[in-house]
Amino acid sequence: MAVHILLLLLAVSVATADEDAFIGANIGTELSDMPHPTQVVALLKAQQIRHVRLYDADRGMLVALANTGIKVAVSVPNEQLLGIGQSNSTAANWVSRNIVAHYPATNITTICVGSEVLTTLPNAAPVLVNALKFIHSALVASNLDHQIKVSTPLSSSLILDSFPPSQAFFNRSWNPVLVPMLNFLQSTGSSLMLNIYPYYDYMQSNGVIPLDYALFKPLPPNKEAVDSNTLVHYSNVFDAMVDAAYFAMAFLNFTNIPVMVTESGWPSKGDSNEPDATLENANTYNSNLIRHVLNQTGTPKHPGIGVSTYIYELYNEDNKPGPLSEKNWGLFDANGDPVYILHLTGSGSVLANDTTNQTYCTARDGADPKMLQAALDWACGPGKVDCSGLLQGQPCYEPDNVIAHATYAFDTYYHQMRKDPAACNFNGVAVITTSDPSKNKSLIATCKQSMDHLSWDHVT
Repeated sequence: MAVHILLLLLAVSVATADEDAFIGANIGTELSDMPHPTQVVALLKAQQIRHVRLYDADRGMLVALANTGIKVAVSVPNEQLLGIGQSNSTAANWVSRNIVAHYPATNITTICVGSEVLTTLPNAAPVLVNALKFIHSALVASNLDHQIKVSTPLSSSLILDSFPPSQAFFNRSWNPVLVPMLNFLQSTGSSLMLNIYPYYDYMQSNGVIPLDYALFKPLPPNKEAVDSNTLVHYSNVFDAMVDAAYFAMAFLNFTNIPVMVTESGWPSKGDSNEPDATLENANTYNSNLIRHVLNQTGTPKHPGIGVSTYIYELYNEDNKPGPLSEKNWGLFDANGDPVYILHLTGSGSVLANDTTNQTYCTARDGADPKMLQAALDWACGPGKVDCSGLLQGQPCYEPDNVIAHATYAFDTYYHQMRKDPAACNFNGVAVITTSDPSKNKSLIATCKQSMDHLSWDHVT
């Protein structure tokens, strides 16, 4: 066993990439009020999200994404996999309709063939590799095989004995599928796609995995997990799983296939038996993950080689079945308002909801006027906001409506509370936004012009 592990250590090579690792976002659509594709793209642009993964090849989304430069991963849904895996012509038609018709105006870079097929749709497993090959052959016929890569996202649960990573291996019962699949990925220069969820690893560990280790929180060396074979220290679940994937591939003699994480995230709300699905933990995990990827940190076995990752997910999906946590993985709600403000200072411009100096608290669109008035009364009373400027004849009186007045009071209180996200709720009639309300002429425009000393970024 020791000799075999040593051979694996010698065999695992550093994967190289054509570009630096990126952060992208998965776009699920199980919302009761799914935004129009043009609204989705507007949010992506505003947040400077340059990589997205779709769970299908929706024409409306692909048209809306045209000429934006956003790099797009499209998907063959699981329900279409059997047909494509059994027919080269069906695959060719799919590529013609969903890829060739949109490329290059829409910058499609990747095709995900199915999702977690081996664990969620095992009856389609025998045709998975054929589906990959047929889709790739159709790209070759269209001279697009160098521009667009083909792979299939796998569940990390396929990796057994994932810690220590140096002993990891794939579930051997799937080797008849995995070996030809890895051969295909290696021959086409594609990545192994893996869905990694430290939240579930933590929840299912019965206390073995510490919460801080799952959340990427800094750990003292004596609290880090140590691979007893390599003596390498691991400070988080994510890195350990990525390295486990590299070792599992090396176990099957594949040593130069890069890993791409197609899903990872943390839920912001859960049922009573999901106490760690919280806003704070979701913010901590995703903020740390994004920094980790964009800083090109790499993993302990591959330092400096970043792992491109798609955050799960862009929107909360309220129509998702299952526990409450299933509906609350999103960074934004259906209105495009951030569920929480990521802490990403110093990590570049991606996700513009990151800097606390650019967030505001405004009245929520469609909020009940009576509830707004009650919240306004509270802010100007117990909330200790100085609302004298809202009185008739004063600089902030116009426009004279409850939305404008409430926005003034809400944002002032939010700033007084040092932009604590909990300070912008007001029984659900307020929302945090990255849009400066002073630039909306229907909200406190006169107030801004008349009170030059008041800055929305410096109210204390």
